[in-house]
Amino acid sequence: MDQALDFCLRLARANAAIVRRLDTVLGGHHGLSFSDFMLLQHLARAPGGRLRRVDLAERQGLTASGVTRTLLPLEKTGWVARQADERDARVGYAVITPAGHVLLDNATLTAREACDELLRHSRPDQLDALSAV
Repeated sequence: MDQALDFCLRLARANAAIVRRLDTVLGGHHGLSFSDFMLLQHLARAPGGRLRRVDLAERQGLTASGVTRTLLPLEKTGWVARQADERDARVGYAVITPAGHVLLDNATLTAREACDELLRHSRPDQLDALSAV
């Protein structure tokens, strides 16, 4: 088998296993999917804790309608809010709320523990090399 293809197939399997594990752990502890966690991460890291929905969709690998569907439950729970642009009514932002920051801080600790457990047999230099790929 081609090395590049083999690597990509193994990487896809690893990704699926990681997502399943984080979905389970984050869902059980915080009522949050891994996708929701990533969305909150993107918002928290953005300037002002906000992103245009189209930019959030791009970062999440979703369509604009997909990100809107993903945001709805987060808005209902108060973890994310909508914000209109003062200069252009056509532009809408998703903003992480203070409650969203608290949830994300707690969920990050849980995710970190789960990832440490998943990669417990890996050396830091191995993880650095894989991250560089």
